[in-house]
Amino acid sequence: MLPVDKLESLAMRHEELEELLCRADVISDGKRYAQLRREHGELGPLVETFARWKKTSKQLEDDRAALADPDLREMAEEEIPTLEAELDTLAKELEVLLLPSDPNDARNTIVEIRSGTGGEEAALFASDLFRMYTRYADRVGWKVEILDTSHASAGGYKEIVASFSGDRVYSRMRFEGGVHRVQRVPATESQGRIHTSTATVAVLPEADEVDVDIDEKDLEISIAASGGPGGQGVNTTNSAVQILHRPSGIIVKCQDERSQIKNKARAMKVLRARLLEREQAAHDAQIAAERRGMVGSGERSEKIRTYNYPQNRVTDHRIGLTLHKLDAVMNGDVDELLSALRASHQAALLEAQSRG
Repeated sequence: MLPVDKLESLAMRHEELEELLCRADVISDGKRYAQLRREHGELGPLVETFARWKKTSKQLEDDRAALADPDLREMAEEEIPTLEAELDTLAKELEVLLLPSDPNDARNTIVEIRSGTGGEEAALFASDLFRMYTRYADRVGWKVEILDTSHASAGGYKEIVASFSGDRVYSRMRFEGGVHRVQRVPATESQGRIHTSTATVAVLPEADEVDVDIDEKDLEISIAASGGPGGQGVNTTNSAVQILHRPSGIIVKCQDERSQIKNKARAMKVLRARLLEREQAAHDAQIAAERRGMVGSGERSEKIRTYNYPQNRVTDHRIGLTLHKLDAVMNGDVDELLSALRASHQAALLEAQSRG
C-alpha cells in the first residue's frame, strides 16, 4: 500500500516551496534559497508522478462504477485492465521515488580521471574515458568544462579534471568512481600482444559557494608559469594557480587558462568539491555500507569495470553486466550501464526497506 497521506504532505510541501522561492527575503538569502531550490527540484518528479497516480486512480474508480451501467459496461471492461496496469507501474515508480535520496543527486559533478598502471597506454585510456563521458554528456545535454589537465608525452592524459553540469548529473555519474581496466593491443605493440592498463575515476558532487565556508586566511596561493601544450602564450604567462588549504592539507592546481583569475576560480571550484566530500565523510561511510552489497564500495583500488577491445566487450563487475558493444560504449552510449547500476542500487534499497 502506498503511503498516500505522506505523498499528499509532500505535494503540499512542493506547493509551499514554490511560494517561498518567490519571496524577496528568501531570494536575498543565498544559502537558504539554494537549499529550498534543491528541495523543490528533488520533489518535482515525485509530485508529478503522484498527480498521474491520482488521476489514473480516479479513472479506474469511475470505470469500475460504470460496470453497473449497461450502456458503459463494455467500454469500462476494455479500459480497466489498461488502467490497472498503469496504476501498478505508477505505484512502483512512487516506491522508488520515496526512497531516501543522496542529498547530492541533483548537483553538478567534478570528474577527475587519472592514468594508472600501464604507462603511456594508461594515459591514452584515460583520454578515451574522458571522451566517452563527454560524448555521453553531449547526448543528454550536459555542459562540460575542463578545469585542469596534465598531458602525457606520447598523448593522452596523466590527469584531467572537468566539471559536468546539467540535469541531475551526480545521480547518473555517482557510480563511475573506481578503477577502470582496459585490455587491448597498444598501437606500439609489434607482437600483437594484449596489454592490461588502468585509469582511476573520481566523481565528486560540486559544491555551491554557500555549502562550504572557506576562510581566505586559510589559503596559500602560488602563481607560476603554465606548462604543457597550449601555445606560446600559455607557456610564458604567469597564470598557473596552485592553492593549498592549510587546515585540510588539500592542494589544487589549475593552469589551462591564460587568465590567472580564471584559473583561480576553477581551482576554487575543485577545492570546494573536495572539501564538501570531506565534510560529508560520515554520510558517505553510511551509504558505502549499503552500496557494498549492490554496486561495490566505489573505492579507487577496486576494479569496477573491464573494457575488452578484442572481444568488443565491456563488463561491470559490481552487477555482473556484460555488453558486447564496446565500440558504442566508448562513443558515449553508456546509458544502459548507468541505468543498470542505478536500478541495482534502488532494488537493494527497496529490499532493505522491506526487511526493515
